[in-house]
Amino acid sequence: MFSDPERTLARIDELRKNPVSFEPPASISRHVNVSSHEVGGWPVFTIAPKTPSNAGHVVYLHGGSYVFQINPLHWKFIARLVRATGTTFTVPIMPLAPEGRAAVIVDRAATIVQSIVTDVGAENVSVMGDSSGGGMTMAVSMELRDRKLPPLRSIVLIAPWLDISGTDPMLAEIAPHDPWLAVPGTHAAGSLYRGELDESDWRVSPIHGDLTGLGPITLFTGTRDLVHADALRLRERAQHEGIALDFQVGEGMVHDYPLLPIPEAADARQVIASAISRGSSAA
Repeated sequence: MFSDPERTLARIDELRKNPVSFEPPASISRHVNVSSHEVGGWPVFTIAPKTPSNAGHVVYLHGGSYVFQINPLHWKFIARLVRATGTTFTVPIMPLAPEGRAAVIVDRAATIVQSIVTDVGAENVSVMGDSSGGGMTMAVSMELRDRKLPPLRSIVLIAPWLDISGTDPMLAEIAPHDPWLAVPGTHAAGSLYRGELDESDWRVSPIHGDLTGLGPITLFTGTRDLVHADALRLRERAQHEGIALDFQVGEGMVHDYPLLPIPEAADARQVIASAISRGSSAA
């Protein structure tokens, strides 16, 4: 689908006419508590442990190239982490592009995180996202920093898409080995999301944003993943600028591998559990 932009756009149009459900699968309710409310017209889900816990809070921003809905893999991944750590997850369902555009999405998602920080303290709040949600996670973290909030407990990036331009020369080396993503289609999707913003705007391509003052970052990347190029660029910048980055490389792994039903995903979840459980001081 991503090899041809017209094919990608046709799929997006089809889903706009016949949208898929964003509701969590009923099966996860056996193991976690699921509730929902609205914030500014957005559905926002809370996934919490069955036993009340003070382990902290995570806001999860789902991937899908900014144009595809959250899916059962996301929900099951979140539920596993809730059970493993005792943390509570907030999952906003953002409008998809082209209706949902970066200038509004980043601002409103940051406001959701900020409200939780106000309640429990930045040291008890993490932001996590995969793929396009990983890019959004970086942009939201930068926005919160610009709002003068203290650094969050952790920023967890899973196969983050940090540059929507598709111009990195390394993409040509990785593309033949990626069975999932391709530049033509992802670039078309990213263009819908950026709206009036330039491709280099940090809200859509946070690789160009300022890393100063962000909380510790944990990043997962697979070597057969197109956005591995973005991850390597972020690592280079973090090393140069002295930013705390725990860089987790899955050799031979594909896009979003920590969400997949494979042994490597279980190992990744252990690292994530450690990151989001870091030093909670919630009462």
